[in-house]
This record gives sequence, structure tokens and C-alpha cells, in this order.
Amino acid sequence: WTEEMKRNAQRLAEAKKNISVGKISGVVGTYATVPPQVEKIACAKLGLAPAPISSQIVQRDRHAQFLTSLAIIASSLEKFATEIRGLQRTEVREVEEPFEEGQTGSSAMPHKRNPELCERICGLARLIRGHALTSLENIALWHERDISHSSTERIILPDSCLAVDYMLSIFTSIMKGLKVYPENMRRNIELTQGLIFSQRVLLALINKGLTREEAYKMVQDNAMKAWEEKKDFLSLLEADRQITAHLSKEELNSLFDYG
Repeated sequence: WTEEMKRNAQRLAEAKKNISVGKISGVVGTYATVPPQVEKIACAKLGLAPAPISSQIVQRDRHAQFLTSLAIIASSLEKFATEIRGLQRTEVREVEEPFEEGQTGSSAMPHKRNPELCERICGLARLIRGHALTSLENIALWHERDISHSSTERIILPDSCLAVDYMLSIFTSIMKGLKVYPENMRRNIELTQGLIFSQRVLLALINKGLTREEAYKMVQDNAMKAWEEKKDFLSLLEADRQITAHLSKEELNSLFDYG
């Protein structure tokens, strides 16, 4: 997640650079009535760079890049929030977003601890992606400029900025107060009764000289038996002479190490 947000920060910085331009070059961008020096001075006072080429307006690919960068950030936050929501389910309960004393999880069911902050992030991400799509539609304008983009930008630009800022604030609070239950993580891992180590067993048998097809069939037979008969995978392997002909019990046990 940290690495993904680093990439998001880089994208946003690049988009901010590209959108931070201005123009005072006349109605079609030819400086017919205003000299470039005026544009340069005015833009400098606003902290903007003069757009190298423009029509009546700054070209909207710049704004689309900015809004799509915000949409990617929102989608990343939605991905993180969705993972927390999944891990907070009653039957999983490996992590949980903060739940304050006196907070209401459900108006009808007092026992519920709904991940409402994560759900809020997921909902807002959909809104911002919609705004990003609108910004892409705004790139194609008639001739030097029509005014079809203007009405949408009055909404999508401030709303997207405010929404992403709010989402980042919420997610920061979630991560600071995130409750983690390692004992449930271990319990969930052990629900497979050792099946998660099947690849290790497969590779160990291959290293002993078996073909991949031979090793795969031997491991799969025991894995399917563990699934269907709800038996411990390691115990089945230790009882299989085909397996123990190549791997000792000590070697098998070493393959089932969580560390």
C-alpha cells in the first residue's frame, strides 16, 4: 500500500505541474491584443507558468490528467478499504476499523460493528471516477473553444479535490486506529489443515528427482483427500509410502513451518 501511494504521489505531482499553467493571450491565443510580457507577469503573480500554446483556453488534457490522477488515488484507497471490509467480516475478523464507544453500527441490530468508514471511502471513489470520466469528455471542444466544459468543471474540480482530501483523512484515521487480531489470522490459516504448504511439498519432491507431473499427482491426491475427508494434510503425507520414499518425516515437518 505504501509503495502504491508513493506512485500516486508522483502521478499527482506531475499532474499538478502540468495543470499549473495560465494564459492571457487573447480570444484565440495569438496575443493579438495582449503582449506575452503581460501574460508572463500575471502568471508569475499567480504562481503559474505561461502555457506555451493555447486557444481561447488552456487545453483540457491538463485537467483530465489531474482528475484521473485523483481518480487513481481514490481507487487505491477504495482497494485498501475493500480489503479491510473483507477482513472485518464476522467469519474472518482478522482486522477491524476503529469502533468508538457509543458508536452505532446498525440502527436495527445493536450487535453490528459495520465498517462504515471503509464503506464511505468506497462510495466516494465511485463519485470521483465519474468526475474523471467527465474530464475526459471535456478534452474535445469545438474549434478554439465551446463552453460545454465550463459547467461541469465548476463541479468536478472542487468536488474531486475535496472528496480525495476527505478520503485521505478518513483512511489515515482508520490506519491509526486499526485493530489487528493475529490469533484469528493463525486460526484462519490453520483452517486448511496444512494445505497451504502443498507447493513446498511439490518442490521438495521435484528436488528429490521426481518429474513435476509425478510430484504434482502425488501431492494432489493427498490434498484432495484432506479436503474431502477433513484430515490433516501432513498426517496424510506421512502415511503415504510414495511420499515417504522420497521425504523423511523430519523433512516433511520442516516444510510445514509457518516461519
